[in-house]
Amino acid sequence: MKLSIGFTYFKAAMYGIVEPKIQKILNRNTENFCNVTGHIDDCTCDVETIDAFNNQKLFPKLQKLLQSDYFRFYKVNLNKPCPFWTDQSHCGLRDCAVKPCEPVSVVLVTLMHLNVRAVSGVLINTRRAILEWSRHDDEEERFCVADDEESPDSQHVDLLLNPERFTGYKGPEAWKIWNSIYEENCFKPYTVKRPLNPMVSYTRLCVEKRAFYRLVSGLHTSINVHLSARYLLADNWYEKKWGRNVSEFQQRFDANLTEGEGPKRLRNLYFLYLIELRALAKVLPFFEQPAFQLYTGQPEYDKDVKSALLEVLRLARSFPLHFDETSLFAGDKSEAAELKEDFKKTFRNISRIMDCVGCFKCRLWGKLQTQGLGTALKIMFSERQIEALPKSTGSKPGFQLTRQEIVALFNAFGSTRVH
Repeated sequence: MKLSIGFTYFKAAMYGIVEPKIQKILNRNTENFCNVTGHIDDCTCDVETIDAFNNQKLFPKLQKLLQSDYFRFYKVNLNKPCPFWTDQSHCGLRDCAVKPCEPVSVVLVTLMHLNVRAVSGVLINTRRAILEWSRHDDEEERFCVADDEESPDSQHVDLLLNPERFTGYKGPEAWKIWNSIYEENCFKPYTVKRPLNPMVSYTRLCVEKRAFYRLVSGLHTSINVHLSARYLLADNWYEKKWGRNVSEFQQRFDANLTEGEGPKRLRNLYFLYLIELRALAKVLPFFEQPAFQLYTGQPEYDKDVKSALLEVLRLARSFPLHFDETSLFAGDKSEAAELKEDFKKTFRNISRIMDCVGCFKCRLWGKLQTQGLGTALKIMFSERQIEALPKSTGSKPGFQLTRQEIVALFNAFGSTRVH
């Protein structure tokens, strides 16, 4: 997450694509146009500590993990109808389409989903851990609406074949999605006048509602950073060139072009990072259980991937300045319980809005990031259940994660940084 050196990050790509008015700003203030430093509100951490930890320690290991077979395939239903309006249109641009899995990959993900292994050419059912635990999954603890993995409309998508980047999807349809997300939730500050500027006077909200807005803003920022960092710079008959669009990045995050809001949005991305990092640290006992296995049908490979997974989680736990979730829902018990339920319902509603996105690739990453954040929140508020996890393989756990949630959690966390 090299946002604190944002100009350096985008500098190599600026020539030839920067508008004249943007170039003037670059010439005037080339070192600090998106410089984000210092303390993060509502946290005990600062930007510099996060950057050093992420860039030097965590990111290289996480990047390698996300390229493994278990984490690159995500099962999702991209054909669910929009539950909020009927005049939905789909993006006709070719970059909005989701590339299907290769035939060999289809066989692999089928094995992963069924949790079967090939031994001497015979498929032997080994339905342990995940499928057994799914019977005990507590729907009430979920912060997002999950797709039915058994639906015939659900499909496995190779995330490496469909990276999060600019697709050309923009204009009224895209604005409608974010307007709905910011406007149609119960935590809207009464002082907000512009739907895409939810941070106006947000400090007047209680810490829980403030956190909610900052998470939504951080999610929005994460998406916009990726669109700017992986922008379609050239498209002709012999090549497509993707790269960093400084102009696009500045128009979204430069303080001079956003009336001071851009740096706040970037800081909210750091806040989102801290929340998801805290969730990874707290969920370590779940993955340390002997019964938990990563099934891809390749026993030795699966063992190595689990070791890499535990290494990432233990590294996350070693972070010195974690977000303190005990500050949330800590007041009167009845009021705190009601607020937590409102928090949960509101976030579920946002996850349903993702089915209204007209660009299928944007919908894919919107659903994944939303489910990933929802899974992080589920973990954050399941501390007692995680601590009470059984040590033996035969016991029934009070907390569990589906494969879909696991893949979404780690890939969503991976999306909060730009390398």
